[in-house]
Order: sequence, then structure tokens, then C-alpha cells
Amino acid sequence: MIVAVASGKGGTGKTTVSTNLARALAARTAVRYLDCDVEEPNGHLFLKPSLGPPHTIHRKVPVVDATACTGCGVCSDFCRFGAIAVMPNGPLVFPELCHSCGGCAMLCPSDAITEEDRPIGEVETGRSGDVAFVHGRLRVGEPASPPLIAAVREMIDPDAVNLLDAPPGVACPAVAALRGADFALLVTEPTPFGLHDLAIAAETTRELGVPFAVVVNRSDMGDGRVDDWCKTQGIEVLARFREDRRIAEATSRGDLAYDVLAHVRGGYDELGRLVVERASAARAGAGGR
Repeated sequence: MIVAVASGKGGTGKTTVSTNLARALAARTAVRYLDCDVEEPNGHLFLKPSLGPPHTIHRKVPVVDATACTGCGVCSDFCRFGAIAVMPNGPLVFPELCHSCGGCAMLCPSDAITEEDRPIGEVETGRSGDVAFVHGRLRVGEPASPPLIAAVREMIDPDAVNLLDAPPGVACPAVAALRGADFALLVTEPTPFGLHDLAIAAETTRELGVPFAVVVNRSDMGDGRVDDWCKTQGIEVLARFREDRRIAEATSRGDLAYDVLAHVRGGYDELGRLVVERASAARAGAGGR
């Protein structure tokens, strides 16, 4: 079972919800938390897992043998992303733009192009009590995170509930995390900005064919427009968590509210029950992906 926790914008409490939900679910089933926000992973700050040695992730980028290159331009004509260019004084490769399709090496008529591994980041695994933990760390300067997100997703456990903490927004990294999930939780806040970005996130999630529901965080700080919009759209609100100074203080210390605040547990236990129920129904409706 794959459940993605996403948001249309940063700062809604997506990681707060996903880490506390992971802890709540661990009391009833096997859980794996996968932090797919590889540019700024912070789930480890709350779950505090014991981690094993990092595993370096690579992607293929072209290398051109200038002595064998005839300057025909087949490679540069093929590449839609401008990752390789043929100049009068020789070929140029821009590895940051490469999408690792291998087409340039395959098409080169003089076999002047080979491929080499370029490290893009690391994946680390471990445990936090009963929660299995995975996260990725994109190397500084690497512009494309989806290949590393794919490496994190390769660690999905087919025998567990997998909680994917998606990057915020609706750009390629968020899509890479959401695609193929059985169910998604969209975490929002009851403000005009929250509603605006929730609407965009909901549209994107629908386009991906992922069933979803909403969690309203800091539910008492804004107005009722998020609830009204969800009603008109037929979107279920699975949980509402009120603004609570004690939760804010626990979070600022890097503590899980579920671990240190007894009054929080009931809400997350109920959310966990509903998530498993809705995701199971979605899987059954999809033929059990």
C-alpha cells in the first residue's frame, strides 16, 4: 500500500502530519516512511532513525571522444534538452541538462559517445522504533531530483503501508512522488493561500489518477473557505488539527507530538485508521495494484 502525503505549498505541516501518522500506523501495521523531499529532507529530525551507511545513487551522462567525433550533429539534433552541442572546436556536454536517456550514444554513427556514472545523491535507510525509514539527499548543485526520488521509491516495501512524504508543490519532484500511489493526503491550511494551492494540488492529483482526501492543519486559524470548497468538489476532509502551542513547542524541539503529547494521539490514530480504509478501498477498486 502506497500513501503519498503531499501539499500544494510548503509550510502547511506536511512532514509534521506524515511523521506523526507513521508513528500512529506503526501501532497497528508494518510501516515504512519514505522521505521523497530529497532537496530538503527533514523527516529524520522528528523520527530520529538509526541509519546505516549511505548508498550513492548515480545516473548516466554522455562522454564524447573528441578524436572520434566527426561533428555530424546527430547527437545535438536528437537531444531535446540541449545537453550536448557540437561546436566548431569540438563537442560540449552539459551533464546538468542530461536526462540520461542514452539516445545520443545509441545514435552516434562514429561510436564517439559513451556513458559514465555521475553521482547525484545518497539514499539512507534505517529504523525509528517500529517505523522503517528511508530518505534521499540530493547533492548540492544537482538540478534534477526525480531520478533520486525514483531511487527512494525503489525501497517501497510490498508488505507494508508505505508513507511517501512528497516534495511540496506540483512540479516534477511532487509528480515523481505522487505517481502510482494508491491514495494521497493533501495537507492544507484554512487560508486564501492554502486554498489556492490546494486547488492546484487537487487538480494535479486528479490528473495522475490518484484518489485523495484532505487534512486541514491549524484548522482554527483561518476561515471556512477550504471546507466549503472541499464540499463543492466532493473531496473528503479526513482530519482537522487545531493550532496548538504545545504541538508547536514539541515540533520546535524536534519531538514527535504523537510521542510526547497524549491528547494528540487519538486524532492520528483515527486518521491512520481512515487512511488504511480509504487506501484499501482504492486498491480494491483499481484491481489491487
